[in-house]
Amino acid sequence: MSTVTSSLNKWQNKKLCSLFNHANLSLLFKASVHGYNANAFHQKCNMQGPTVIVAYNKSGYVFGAFTSKDFRQTNQNVVDDKAFLFSFNDKEMKEDPMRVLSGNPQFAFTDTGPNFGSLVFLYNNSASVYSNPGAYQFDPQQMHGNDLQLTECEVYRVEDYGALMEKPWRNVQWNSERRKPSVSSVKQARILLVGPVGAGKSSFFNSINSVFKGYVSSQANTGTAGTSLTTQFRTYNLKPGSGVSHVPFSLCDSMGLEEGLNTGLDLDDFDSILKGHIQDRYQFNPSMPIQPDSPHFHKSPGLKDKIHCVVYVIDTCKVKLFSDKMIDKFAVFRRKTNQLSIPQLVLLTKVDEACPLVAEDLKNVYQSHYINKMMQEVSAQLGVSLSAVVPVKNYCHELEIDPQTDILLLNAVVQMLRATEGYFDDLYNPDERSE
Repeated sequence: MSTVTSSLNKWQNKKLCSLFNHANLSLLFKASVHGYNANAFHQKCNMQGPTVIVAYNKSGYVFGAFTSKDFRQTNQNVVDDKAFLFSFNDKEMKEDPMRVLSGNPQFAFTDTGPNFGSLVFLYNNSASVYSNPGAYQFDPQQMHGNDLQLTECEVYRVEDYGALMEKPWRNVQWNSERRKPSVSSVKQARILLVGPVGAGKSSFFNSINSVFKGYVSSQANTGTAGTSLTTQFRTYNLKPGSGVSHVPFSLCDSMGLEEGLNTGLDLDDFDSILKGHIQDRYQFNPSMPIQPDSPHFHKSPGLKDKIHCVVYVIDTCKVKLFSDKMIDKFAVFRRKTNQLSIPQLVLLTKVDEACPLVAEDLKNVYQSHYINKMMQEVSAQLGVSLSAVVPVKNYCHELEIDPQTDILLLNAVVQMLRATEGYFDDLYNPDERSE
């Protein structure tokens, strides 16, 4: 018998995996092989823990249902407050998957085959779906395009769902006393933040600023938009708060990276920023890089004007959804930075949104299987070492600062300053480096 393989293509797999804490999926059941009937379903899927049903139709919809509970063939209603329905379409590749929770978790599904009430898969033991929004409220057109005939139906076990590692794989001092990052040889570092639109670059500056001020600050413009909210090159100097005499770095914010031509940060502008040619408040023009005759062009920059560390800011929730074009764009920017021997780090933001276990307790960040997997994946995608990938949670809706959030943010700052220290060491002691 031939090997049973998944029908998910690369993009569909990314979409599906983005719905879960931990994206290890193991194929249990494939209706075209095992049969379009409830008995075959239960034979393959009973007592498997968390599972996701994935249905396909000719209209291009991939839709289904997730439960964190076992199928047991009890013919009883099952309680599951984590159960949900989902849908996405190949024709809408930029849309996030639709996710629908049950309005009554006491009746998440009925254990008589893949029966979620509002959606019943393998209906009447056939390659079809029964659809009638009830406990799960959805628009049938958005869910499956009103196409109830299936071309395939699969079930995957979602492995390690909700589990934590036995112990953290990185050590963090979770105490409020560690609030003053310091690297003795770094007097004033210039750190450039680069990343896709909406990744949280400006929010990261606001969050670091909040740590030093002692209250939540919103100096940089933030929000959600389809294009970059940052249209100017900005240099933010942080003002020391109580107990801090000097902040040894400034953060530079740039326009967001975008896939299309003449959109987002231009490579030539990026090169000019690294070399210190672009001054504060320069208005970016994606269709034309800065010209030497611009009043914002610094013709003779000194070391203090150049960038000493580049930090790529990436939304953890989007790691598995990166297009090949975006990965290629990162590669081009990385090569340009490498040519100038500038150290590079990756900042993974929104870890609390990516993993509910981290949302419950930020101290779980280095015990979360999912966050660890996302860090390894972005390390491979961008070609940086895992030690150069640092997770953080920005302040976004809070009104007061939180010690654990502060500590994770300051841990990221320490890594940036250490990387910058290496840059200055290479600059002033090149012979030592070559020995």
